[in-house]
Amino acid sequence: MRIMPIIWILLATALLSAVFAAAIGRGLIPYLKKIHFGQTILEIGPRWHKNKQGTPIMGGFMFIISSVVTVIAGYVLYRIQCVQDGTDPEIRNGMLRLIACVVFSLLFSCIGFADDYIKAVKKQNLGLRPRQKMAAQFLLCAGFLAVLYALGDHSTELDLIFCKLDLHFFYYPIMILFMIYLSNAVNLTDGVDGLCGTVTAVAMLAFTMICSKEISLYAIAIAGGCLGFLVWNLHPAKCFMGDTGSMYLGGAFVAIGLTTHQHLVMVLVGLVYVLEALSVVIQVSYFKYTAKQHFKKTGEKGKGKRIFKMTPIHHHFEMSGFSEYRIVATFSLFGLIAGTLGVLTVLL
Repeated sequence: MRIMPIIWILLATALLSAVFAAAIGRGLIPYLKKIHFGQTILEIGPRWHKNKQGTPIMGGFMFIISSVVTVIAGYVLYRIQCVQDGTDPEIRNGMLRLIACVVFSLLFSCIGFADDYIKAVKKQNLGLRPRQKMAAQFLLCAGFLAVLYALGDHSTELDLIFCKLDLHFFYYPIMILFMIYLSNAVNLTDGVDGLCGTVTAVAMLAFTMICSKEISLYAIAIAGGCLGFLVWNLHPAKCFMGDTGSMYLGGAFVAIGLTTHQHLVMVLVGLVYVLEALSVVIQVSYFKYTAKQHFKKTGEKGKGKRIFKMTPIHHHFEMSGFSEYRIVATFSLFGLIAGTLGVLTVLL
């Protein structure tokens, strides 16, 4: 029997996922408009974003459905064409890791769905309370690490490419915080038409190069799904992924990344996400510090200073005159360069 190379299975999975996601949009967008699941724009946002008021959210279902369906199809084809011994424990372990990544991503998406539902139905733009989100994310991240441990990943070493640090017990709480930070950073990146989808497609392509064959199928399925979603999400967007989509992508990013156990490589591959979230941390911290100093001097409250015009940092560039197309192109190119460096550190 002729064995189909894994590269062709990966390409077929990506293409099918992209076409499927784009096709889903044809029916999903009119339905979301019909039930009035539209975006509510914050008053503090850029004034031109008011034009996006009412744009359908939950468009993330396009790449969620397409990536899950196509990774199943791709994996079945992979087992039929490439795996000779289905009883091999390593093959079974790879399948279970794949299932764990998919389930974790879907559960993370459920948090986003609850958030979107509150925004759309109750017209509350803030959605779930931060404590509710954090508690759910903490439990899911802890559960995922427990699953990896059960599947044989007992290493407590932090891989920094050039050296490894054994954190022992502290590895697990640090990893939970790391996962929560990165997954929410993906969510923060979804603030400009086409940005999160494009950056995530680039990141998933990088993961495809360094993950196991089973996990690579999932990464490439998500990359293809994001590209199909961009048909509807590039400026001017006809649909937003919503927290349903961005939380799914955030969950998938940390789950796929942790299976490589290459922690610093994860940071490089997701450097755009890292900097987006970091800009918010810096902005809020500096504002609070300067507001406190101003209050001590004058007694006036709320008079802090800002480093950026607005955060996350893509809004700073937007307020500085960058078009949404230019922001997407610039950030994606930066992500491609950082991701390539991450891949090279593993392969070379």
